[in-house]
Amino acid sequence: MKKHHFLDYRNKLILAPMVRVGTLPMRLLALEMGADIVYTEELVDLKLIKSIRRLNPALSTVDFVDPSDGTIVFRTCALESSKVVYQLGISDAERGLAVGKLVQYDVAGLDINMGCPKEFSIKGGMGAALLADPAKAAHILRTLSSQLDIPVTCKIRILPDLLDTIRLVQQLAVTGIAAIGIHARTRDERPQHRPHPDVLHAVASAVDIPIIANGGSRDMHTYDDLHKFQALCGADSVMVARAAQFNVSIFRKQGILPVDEVIYKYLRLCIDYDNAPHNTKYCVQSILKELQETPRGKRFLQCQTLQQICEIWNLGDYCRRRQQELKDRGNAGRANVILTQCPTKRQKLWQPDRSTDEYQGCHLPQCSFSAVPPTP
Repeated sequence: MKKHHFLDYRNKLILAPMVRVGTLPMRLLALEMGADIVYTEELVDLKLIKSIRRLNPALSTVDFVDPSDGTIVFRTCALESSKVVYQLGISDAERGLAVGKLVQYDVAGLDINMGCPKEFSIKGGMGAALLADPAKAAHILRTLSSQLDIPVTCKIRILPDLLDTIRLVQQLAVTGIAAIGIHARTRDERPQHRPHPDVLHAVASAVDIPIIANGGSRDMHTYDDLHKFQALCGADSVMVARAAQFNVSIFRKQGILPVDEVIYKYLRLCIDYDNAPHNTKYCVQSILKELQETPRGKRFLQCQTLQQICEIWNLGDYCRRRQQELKDRGNAGRANVILTQCPTKRQKLWQPDRSTDEYQGCHLPQCSFSAVPPTP
């Protein structure tokens, strides 16, 4: 089947899929900073299957909405449409195909998560659970890549044995997929463990398909470090997770920006795209890290609304004006959604192994939506 557009995965800097981090404002900021491709957070198939696609003229976005409570499951816009890859959590090929057909005209690619080691994914037969069943993993990829009109990829972790890793990647590479992202750690290893770029180098030499190297954030402090890790792995591209979560200007060729400037740019996008306040707060906490302990950081931790957060970074007037504009245009809005509707337990989010909890959305008042079919 001829693809309606083809995303080239060679020589690219890529924002990795990160739960709660990879929502629309952060993806757009990563592109602004120099990323070539941006992945969504992992979204489980059943969340999309029950959602309704809705055009949102107030925001100029396409929203996939849970009709039972108005939760935005996935939001995208034209600014990223040729560069955004939707990452899917899946254990069944047919359900994955159904989701792919729902989103394929709104995204540039579809990635299957085959590397997440979290209990939620494993118990559902998703993520790293698929590494234990290569035949099933290959069937999923072959089904999707043969029947969708966008490129399909997968993201895996290395296996404990090098030869087993090479055999797995070779088996997946012949399914028709466009690239394979590989986290340079095993299923049981965590960020405190050193990655294994030598394994990725051997794998990349054994297949013709583009290999995207992931897992080097602990040594990524500047733009040049991204390319150093890519070269060390012998990979075609490099994918960045925690280093971008802490300061997305790591993609900026001209150098890292100060934290306050990054937060300011991020908050403007959150305002413009009506981002959920709890999600905004989570991402700002990730950027602040230990600065949460400063007087201003402690003030920030008390914030319950997007407006309150914006006041701290001198965006209060812009937030009020913009939210009124969006309301006048007919946007349902989140101005009155407060963080007390969500878990309020404070987390020290600069500890990287706590940054992968499943994203739970704040709920808007129940309403109904009309489905809008995508335009081929």
